[in-house]
Parts: sequence; structure tokens; C-alpha cells
Amino acid sequence: MNQEIMKYVDHTLLSQTATWEEIREILEDAMKYGAASACIPAAYVKQAAQYAGQKLPVCTVIGFPNGYSTTEVKVFEARDAIEKGASEIDMVVNVGFLKDRRYKEVEEEIRAVKEACGDRILKVIIETCLLTEEEKIKMCEIVTRAGADYIKTSTGFSTAGATFADVELMKRHVGEGVKVKAAGGISSFADAEEFVRLGADRLGTSRLIRLLKAEE
Repeated sequence: MNQEIMKYVDHTLLSQTATWEEIREILEDAMKYGAASACIPAAYVKQAAQYAGQKLPVCTVIGFPNGYSTTEVKVFEARDAIEKGASEIDMVVNVGFLKDRRYKEVEEEIRAVKEACGDRILKVIIETCLLTEEEKIKMCEIVTRAGADYIKTSTGFSTAGATFADVELMKRHVGEGVKVKAAGGISSFADAEEFVRLGADRLGTSRLIRLLKAEE
């Protein structure tokens, strides 16, 4: 079952101190254990895409981790990452705009980034730990209308990560065709299996592969 879970995993390294040697290890492990993608900083995308070739989708993050870059900057970041070989983009929403109830602007921003992504996968990070239940539900509606592929719980850089309750809530409220990614604090295969059971289609974590390696 542990190996089966790996196809849901975006094997992730987004540390500020990440070196190419560490990124290369992430890529190697993601390929070896059959992860869905490797999620890495944008500065390494070109090198990573050349290294992995067609063997592994490369994912990166934009507007990360705070989400308060302008829409124009996020669109540029997305286009730049895709030109350099990224297959998947995880963007952070402007949480302040959401709390200001500037819903139209939040939606338009997601739509603009999705347009920049074209047929590449766009995942929208809403940072659930900073939101009320009402705001989480509103973001499910906005992400659905904006045409993104996934809604994602967390950056892993804020006050908390994914919870079972949040994934369950998001799965209930997203529209047809929008998938759910749980990220932040997923530290065991038991937790990973529960997230999948509750409806997560992707899991952002680095710990599961570390567990597999420790067993070898």
C-alpha cells in the first residue's frame, strides 16, 4: 500500500537553503519511488527539467509563500517557469484580498495564472490555517469558477498544514473536475492514506520517501 500511495505524492523540497545536490536527490528519489512529481523552487526548474527529462513532471511554486505579489508578477512567474520546463504550477492566493472580500480580484488572478499555464496543471494554495470555514468554502467556489485544476491546503510555511477536516470540507465544496491537494505536515503513511480516503488526489510531502528509504 505504501508504494501505491507514492503515485499521489508531489515529492517536495522548498527550503530556502536548498542546493542543487539536494534538489537532484529529490528528483532521483521521486523517479525511483514513482512520485507524481517533484516540487522544487523556481530557480532550479530549468536544471531539474533537463535532468529529469520525460521521466518526471517538475512542479514549482509562484507567489510563494505569502501570496501577496501582484497578479502581473504571478503571471510572469508562471510563464517563466513553464518556459523553463515546469509541468505543474502551485500558486498562492492573496489571502488579504480574500479577507477584504475582493472575491472578483482573487478569481481574476487565478484565471489569469491558469491562462498563463495553458494545458499545464495549476494548483491553488489557499492557506487553510489562516482562513475561517466560510472563507475556505468561498475559495472552493472561486477556484472552481476560475478553472484551476486543484485546490491545495497549505504552503507548509505558515502556522499549520493540512488537516483531515479541511480536506473533507474542500472535497465537499469544490466543483466537478477540481481536485484536492493536501500539503504541510503529512508525516506518516497512515495519515497519507486517510487524506486519500477523504478525497485528496495529491499529497505534498517529503517525509514519505524518507520513511521508505529508512526501511531499506
